[in-house]
Amino acid sequence: MEGVLRGLVDRGLSGVKLVISDAHAGLKAAIAEVLSGSSWQRCRTHFMCNLLTKVPKSAQGLVATMVRSIFAQPSAKNVMGQHKLVVEQLSTRFPEAADMLSDATEDILAFASFPKAIWRQIWSNNPQERLNREVQRHTDVVGIFPNRAAITRRYMSVSVLRKAQAKSSQPQWEELSEPKEEPILVEQLVA
Repeated sequence: MEGVLRGLVDRGLSGVKLVISDAHAGLKAAIAEVLSGSSWQRCRTHFMCNLLTKVPKSAQGLVATMVRSIFAQPSAKNVMGQHKLVVEQLSTRFPEAADMLSDATEDILAFASFPKAIWRQIWSNNPQERLNREVQRHTDVVGIFPNRAAITRRYMSVSVLRKAQAKSSQPQWEELSEPKEEPILVEQLVA
């Protein structure tokens, strides 16, 4: 993996502030080595899958809702406070899950040090994975590309199409101002 990242840097990649991935040890080591100075965010979706293996199936919905409440906070301060509260709540019934959540504090909350406007794009790499699957679906139809430029055009056309679809499904007023959100606390979910 280090070779891939070094190749990107050699071709001009610079100024990387955040890398989002699953918790693959080799990938994390390569990021730390090659992209020093950048933050690392563990994909929220991948983390949630791992966390839910630590609780009984009957409690997975409750635990998932509690953990999602961490990400629904309006500020970094609230995110940190909610994370602490969720860990405390989980520690009595699900200590293994609470320990895992506590140990992953820096890994899953790196997004909170960036502007709130981009949190949804950076707390998970699932949107990128979805885009890659969509590109793969389109390339399966074509089969073979005559050159690198053709691949780039296909990838960009799918990206632009997905962005346009996402933008058209949002009401226009959402772009004008950020909604005033109240923090969602665990007590509200458990009570």
